[in-house]
Amino acid sequence: MNTPLADRIRPTELADVVGQRHLLTPGKALYNMINGGDVPNLIFYGPSGVGKTTVASIIANKTNRTLRKLNGTNASTSDIKNIVAEIDTFTAPNGILLYLDEIQYFNKRQQQSLLEHIENGKITLIASTTENPYFYVYSAILSRSTVFEFKSIETEDIIPAVKRGFDFLSEENGVEIEYSDEVAKKIALGCGGDVRKALNTVENCFLATPTKDGKKLIELETADELVQKSSMRYDRDGDEHYDIVSAYQKSLRGSDPDAALHYLARLLEAGDLPSACRRLMVCACEDVGLAYPQIIPIVKAAVDAALMVGLPEAEIPLADAVILVATSPKSNSANNAIKAAMSDVRSGKIGPIPRQLQNKHFDGEDAEVKGQNYIYPHSYPNHYVYQQYLPDAIRDAKYYEYGDNKNEQAFKKYWDNIKND
Repeated sequence: MNTPLADRIRPTELADVVGQRHLLTPGKALYNMINGGDVPNLIFYGPSGVGKTTVASIIANKTNRTLRKLNGTNASTSDIKNIVAEIDTFTAPNGILLYLDEIQYFNKRQQQSLLEHIENGKITLIASTTENPYFYVYSAILSRSTVFEFKSIETEDIIPAVKRGFDFLSEENGVEIEYSDEVAKKIALGCGGDVRKALNTVENCFLATPTKDGKKLIELETADELVQKSSMRYDRDGDEHYDIVSAYQKSLRGSDPDAALHYLARLLEAGDLPSACRRLMVCACEDVGLAYPQIIPIVKAAVDAALMVGLPEAEIPLADAVILVATSPKSNSANNAIKAAMSDVRSGKIGPIPRQLQNKHFDGEDAEVKGQNYIYPHSYPNHYVYQQYLPDAIRDAKYYEYGDNKNEQAFKKYWDNIKND
């Protein structure tokens, strides 16, 4: 029983694979390729436990090529050389089907070592990755492969796999297993779209339940305890992290407090307090900004409170601040303004600082006009007087445009009255 349940009951036919209807329904491209028996180089992209390895194994069984497997986390260049050495030998007369799991861990040189053999057809590559292949897979490999995205499995599709797991354990161990529909749904719902994780929970429930009178009764409490936080799919260095924080910030910007709270909850459940605080602070400055400038110290105070008390209590001040940011009026005028100014500086549009603004109080003998000639605004009505502040090269540049919110329009009216007098 050392082999995990997910491997012991791995499907051998496409019809038994749960989910992935967008790929494995009759008539779909991948389905037709597999049943045709002669597949091209493929890259399977998606989260763990959704059928990538299973489909690759089914493909291997339907081809007359020699199957070899490598895992990018521990395979070396010598492993690749050993596989290449088998080409055109009696062990691989029809070529090799190489299943390379976690290809994102292969460096560029390792991936390049496969190119020649992929190109001449001696090796057919089926690679899988949990990360976006367009970021992690060498472009020459990508150009010779077809990418298919596998998606998280829906709860209703996982329930049959859960029941099949219990049935298998019952037959394997000669023990009757009883469980309610609520138990099966709890396990399916709590695995976060990961069939492997669901089947691990099934096996753990079996092991944690004592046998009485030749029967195991799986209690809902047992399933609830073993599911724990298994529904959280999160890697701080992976795509899921960036997807969640992106959705969190876009929900705040889009003024949807419910969605923002949902993604905040996912970040906090994963223990990622720093990301929750950082993105919230950014949104207060970038997306609310001058429409409600007082929000910046308010959110800063909430973030400080959250960091001071830590989890789980940090969720309270952060929830206050998330709702405030999501429901506040929005303005990105300051963000647009600084980006425009930074663009000019980076492109070399700068020029000497005007003499009246420089921090020097005497002139050399070569100065045509003596004296700094700085005009002190507070000496004039309304504390304003015109003088040139920008360098001559960009003296007419305009970076800031007043937003259309009530706050900035009030500022605009104030300065229009003063500057147009």
